Amino acid sequence: MAVHPIKSFLGEFRQFVNRGNLLVIATGFVMGSAFSGLVSALVENVVMPLVAIPFGQPNFDDVFILRANGAEVRFGAFLTVAVTFVLVAFVLFVMLKLYNRAVAREEVGATPVAPSEIGLLTEIRDELRARRTDDGLI
Repeated sequence: MAVHPIKSFLGEFRQFVNRGNLLVIATGFVMGSAFSGLVSALVENVVMPLVAIPFGQPNFDDVFILRANGAEVRFGAFLTVAVTFVLVAFVLFVMLKLYNRAVAREEVGATPVAPSEIGLLTEIRDELRARRTDDGLI
């Protein structure tokens, strides 16, 4: 007796949702969005005003405009986006370096515990069972 394609599809979808991957992906997406807002706010409100000190303004939109036959080529607007991108990348790089340094300091104090032989065998057994179940063998 063949399984109906829609039931099979819905069964696969249910397995996907119940596996936990969707929750991990959603959590990562939400955290990434929040972190993006944090980095953007830091760049726009702290770093770009610092750029304005030597250049007079943190926005180059009204600078480097080429006008010909009624068309405007706004090199300054592109320059603003490019500078913002580089500054966001730099701030993100610095934040990750600081985070990695803080995590490395925490790990220095922790003493790693080697898993027991029975613990390793149990993990291998559980992984094999999970793979067998995911492949539909059980």
